[in-house]
Amino acid sequence: MDQFWENEYIQIAAYYSVVILCMVVFLAIFEAVTKYKNWEEIKKGNLAVAMATGGKIFGVANIFRASVEEHNSLLEMVGWGIYGFVLLLAGYFIFEFLTPKFKIDEEIQNDNRAVGLISLIISVGLSYVIGAGIS
Repeated sequence: MDQFWENEYIQIAAYYSVVILCMVVFLAIFEAVTKYKNWEEIKKGNLAVAMATGGKIFGVANIFRASVEEHNSLLEMVGWGIYGFVLLLAGYFIFEFLTPKFKIDEEIQNDNRAVGLISLIISVGLSYVIGAGIS
């Protein structure tokens, strides 16, 4: 059985499967903390929501990329990935806190593409910093 788990193809499939599962859970958490429904807004053509959601997806994937590269066990990779996600989520709340003149969620829901783009860039940028910390 050890030989089975040492197979590179099996390891990649395991990492991939676990990251997809984590991605679904993390996107559900992001949806729970925002005032809008991501997929409903995207279906309506809300580009700001699409950009913000895309940034979150890229951010989480980039954090897990760093975690996969650095850690040798699936459990370690997931642990660091979850930690990185928590930091990314904290960055979202800090972004909201640092913009007291308007509400990020409301602006994104209203298709303010400038806010959606900044949200995307913040998620991507933070993911690089978090990924570097994990590595």
